[in-house]
Amino acid sequence: MSSNPSSGRTSAYAWKALAGSAIGYAMDGFDLLILGFMLPAISLSLGLGTSQSGALVTWTLIGAVAGGIIFGSLSDRYGRVRVLTWTIVLFAVFTGMCAFAQGFWDLLAYRTIAGIGLGGEFGIGMALAAEAWPASKRARVSSYVALGWQAGVLMASLLTPLLLPHIGWRGMFLLGVVPALVAWFVRNKLHEPEVFVRSNDAGKKANAFRLLVADARTARTSLGIVVLCAVQNFGYYGIMIWLPTYLSKTLGFSLTKSAMWTSVTIVGMMIGVCLFGQLADRIGRRPTFLVFQAGAVAMVIAYSRMSDPATMLWAGAVMGMFVNGMIGGYGALISEAYPTAARATAQNVLFNIGRAVGGFGPIVVGALAATYSFQVAIALLASIYVLDMLATLLLIPELKGVELE
Repeated sequence: MSSNPSSGRTSAYAWKALAGSAIGYAMDGFDLLILGFMLPAISLSLGLGTSQSGALVTWTLIGAVAGGIIFGSLSDRYGRVRVLTWTIVLFAVFTGMCAFAQGFWDLLAYRTIAGIGLGGEFGIGMALAAEAWPASKRARVSSYVALGWQAGVLMASLLTPLLLPHIGWRGMFLLGVVPALVAWFVRNKLHEPEVFVRSNDAGKKANAFRLLVADARTARTSLGIVVLCAVQNFGYYGIMIWLPTYLSKTLGFSLTKSAMWTSVTIVGMMIGVCLFGQLADRIGRRPTFLVFQAGAVAMVIAYSRMSDPATMLWAGAVMGMFVNGMIGGYGALISEAYPTAARATAQNVLFNIGRAVGGFGPIVVGALAATYSFQVAIALLASIYVLDMLATLLLIPELKGVELE
């Protein structure tokens, strides 16, 4: 069936593209959150210090930046579906290798290479979904792909407390290969989107990286998107990697209770992602970003001052809605800002530069928590969302309803 979205009708191919992209992104979310939950067990087993534990997260994200740059450009040249398959194989092999690590350095190497595989997931999947759906539904489709991440994170938060005591951290890494196998199976049923095929047939082989700064307006947009993605990832990883530790050490929650509170926060994030997509398709990208950024400032500050478990339960859901809801808008925004010859490159390069900066979130939060307290560390994260608002106002254009070039 045709994959051309220009008629405004939703094809069977469009749904398959959405499913394949969302499942791949679920693989990404599942992997990174089980790592957060497993850090104490890994540290105890391998005798790692706090900085080494944080480095496992940071270098996974640095690997993702390298993978994003490499696989994004390859996808614009050789095809979305083909290159996505390569990323899945790389991730699956080295995630499985993590289960056999004997010390810090070999585990760090496996995590970094698995991160390279992860790096291609977000951008190529977003480009694939955006090219398969009509403009009127692009933001909500972008949010549905982003929900894949949250589904993976939620699965990790529910399964880890149940399985970790029985199969250990090595078994959990082996379990992390399963979503990759599912994504590989789904993507084998896909062909390339028609908009990509037309662009490829036209022989447009321009340097994709140069297209990200093709003129002053595009360069300004690229800078704005990098800032938005950096703040998004810094805040998300800074909060979610350390939230179980914060709840456990500061408030005395057990692993099971911490997982419940984290799960409720993730449910809030999922609601926020869906809401963002719906609003962005109706009122525009910029207004929706600004609403969510302001909400993130208010809720992060409020949450850092709470200690009552019941209050923290519902407030965590609201905080999650604002802090991570914005991830539902990046796929549409980036797809609309760049031509087909650079779309996957833009998605991967710009988002993963942000993810590289965000990778320092766990380190910064950990350092601030060690020097002051977790409450202070989390509260200071609120200030970065003010920077986010300025970037949106000054650098980001409104692209609602734009047809893909």
